[in-house]
Amino acid sequence: MWQNLVRRIFNLDKKNTNVKTEFIAGFTTFMTMAYVLAVVPSLLSKTGMPKEPLFTSVALMCMFSTFLMGVYANLPFALAPGIGLCAFFTYTVVLGMGYSWQTALTAVFLEGIIFIFLTVTNLRTAIAKAIPENLKKAVSVGIGLFIAFIGLQNAHIVVKNPNVLVQLGDLTQAEAILGLIGIILTGVLLFFRIKGALLLGILITAALGIPLGITRLDGFQLISFPSSLSSVFFKFDFSQFFSGNFLIIVLTFLSIDLFDTIGTLIGVSTKAKLEERFGEGISFKRGLLVDAIGTTLGAMFGVSTVTAYIESASGVAEGGRTGLTSVFTAFFFLLALFFSSLFLSIPLCAITPALVLVGLFMLTTIKEIDFEDLTEGLPAFLTIMFMPLTFSIVNGIIIGVLSYVGLKLLSGRIKEVPFPTLLIALFFIAKLWVGF
Repeated sequence: MWQNLVRRIFNLDKKNTNVKTEFIAGFTTFMTMAYVLAVVPSLLSKTGMPKEPLFTSVALMCMFSTFLMGVYANLPFALAPGIGLCAFFTYTVVLGMGYSWQTALTAVFLEGIIFIFLTVTNLRTAIAKAIPENLKKAVSVGIGLFIAFIGLQNAHIVVKNPNVLVQLGDLTQAEAILGLIGIILTGVLLFFRIKGALLLGILITAALGIPLGITRLDGFQLISFPSSLSSVFFKFDFSQFFSGNFLIIVLTFLSIDLFDTIGTLIGVSTKAKLEERFGEGISFKRGLLVDAIGTTLGAMFGVSTVTAYIESASGVAEGGRTGLTSVFTAFFFLLALFFSSLFLSIPLCAITPALVLVGLFMLTTIKEIDFEDLTEGLPAFLTIMFMPLTFSIVNGIIIGVLSYVGLKLLSGRIKEVPFPTLLIALFFIAKLWVGF
C-alpha cells in the first residue's frame, strides 16, 4: 500500500525507477557529501561560534533543505552549507574584514531573502548575466585554490613567512605528515571510485591521528544527543547594514550561491537526463526556491549559505531520478545528528584531504575558460590569482570585474560588457576611491 502511494507521489513509474533504487541512490549521495558534517563546523568555529551547536545546525539544515528539495521540487539533489561559501564567511568576512559572525549571518540571511525575491519574480536571470561567463568560471577556480590553501595551512604543510609570505612547513611534524598521508589516501580512494571517498579519507586520517596524539577522544561517545541551538539561533546584527562593504558581502554571497546552484541543478539534471524539465521549467524554479529558503533558514539557525551539492551526481549515477532520492538522503542526515561526537572529534589536519580534493574538483572548471582572448583570459587569471594570494574572495571578484571592464573599454569592445557589469564596476570604483 505505502509503496504504491510513494510511487504516485514521486512519479517513480514515469521515471523508470523504484523505491530500492532511490534508497541506494539516497545513501550514496549521503556518503559522498557527509564530509560536510566534519568540515563545515570546523571552518565556521574559527569565527568564534561554538562547534557543538554548529554541528546540530548543519545536520538539521542538510536534512531539512534536502527533504524539501525532494517533496517540493521532486528532484534528486542534496543541499548543505557550501564549502566555498563557508570559507568566504570565515576567512574573508569575519577573520579578514573584521566583522562579527553575527553580522556575517545577517548578510547570509539578507542574501537568502533577496534570492527568494529574485526566484519568485524571475529576476534571477538578470543577476546571472551580471557577471561574464569566464569570470564566473574563474571565481569557481579561485575559490577552489583558496579552499585548498586553507586545507594545507590547517595541517601546517604551508606556513607563514615574514619575508616571502608563505613557505613549506616542517614536513616532519605529525600534523603535516598526517595531512599529506590523508591527501594521498583520499586520492587513491577516489581513483578506485570508492563510495564516500572524501568521508572515508577524513575518518581514516583521523584514526591514524589517534596513536600520534592528534586525534583526541576525551569524552568520546559513539551515540550522542544533539546540542542546544540557543547560542547560535537567530543571532543577527544589523548595525553594519548601511556600509558599502556589507553590501558587497551580501552581493558576493548572492552571486556565488546563485551561480553554484544553477550550475549544479543544470549539470546534474543533464547527467540524470532530466534537462528537458529545466531551463525555466517549474522544477528548476522550485529547486532554486528551495535553495533560497534553505539559505534563509540556515542563517536563522547559525550556518552559512546553503546550496545544492554537485555530489548529488553520485546518487544520480546509482539510478536516482526523483525526489525520493533526496528524501532518503535527508533521512541519513537525520541519523547523523546522533553521531556528533564522532564528527567533532576530527582534528583540522584530518579535514585537509577533503579541502584539497574539493579544491581540485573546483579547479577543473579552468579548462572551460577562454584564455586565448586576453580581454577574457587576463581578468579571469587575475580573479583566480588574487583570491588565494590576498586571502580574500571579494578581492578576487573586485579585481576581476574592474580589469574586465577596463580591458574591454581600452580595446574598443565595451559593447561586450553587460550593463549590470558596468554598474557593479562603478560601485567597486566608488568603494575603492571613497572607502565606504
